[in-house]
Amino acid sequence: MPGFGDPGARILLLGLAPAAHGGNRTGRVFTGDRSGDWLFAALHRAGLANQPDSTRTDDGLRLHDAYVTAAVRCAPPQNKPTPAERDECQPFLVSELALLERLRVIVALGGFAYQAAWRALAAAGVRLPSPRPRFAHGLEVMLDRVTIVGCYHPSQQNTFTGRLTEPMLDDALARVRELADGPVT
Repeated sequence: MPGFGDPGARILLLGLAPAAHGGNRTGRVFTGDRSGDWLFAALHRAGLANQPDSTRTDDGLRLHDAYVTAAVRCAPPQNKPTPAERDECQPFLVSELALLERLRVIVALGGFAYQAAWRALAAAGVRLPSPRPRFAHGLEVMLDRVTIVGCYHPSQQNTFTGRLTEPMLDDALARVRELADGPVT
């Protein structure tokens, strides 16, 4: 399943995989599931989406300066993608990164997406620091021309437990917008 959004986006939001009863059912990542409900509402509040929800591919959702995709392109068993699936799908992510010529910020929604971002950037020839900083919510890693920002995934496991709250997600997206608007390094 390909990503979607603004082809001129400076912000890429990278998730894990299409949810079996969300993106896999609707044909668009984060569409029609509770994680997407959280994500699209936050993108709308941040001025990156024209509406706060997405239930199907023809619902009129448009992203502004943002592009949403997943590390794994099909719904994995138990909604838990494996490193092997991530690696098999990596060329698709590398291609999307190359097409997003104005990309300034990658928001890694969870540790799995963070690992996928690093691997895809390495495959694309981006010079990466070693050792890799450990994933954390609010982590910022500035690289040549792109910054990776860590954000907890808006999964029910994180939102129901309060590990990720609406203010936390809103703050993360506000910071992402600042980074996208900042000077090119």
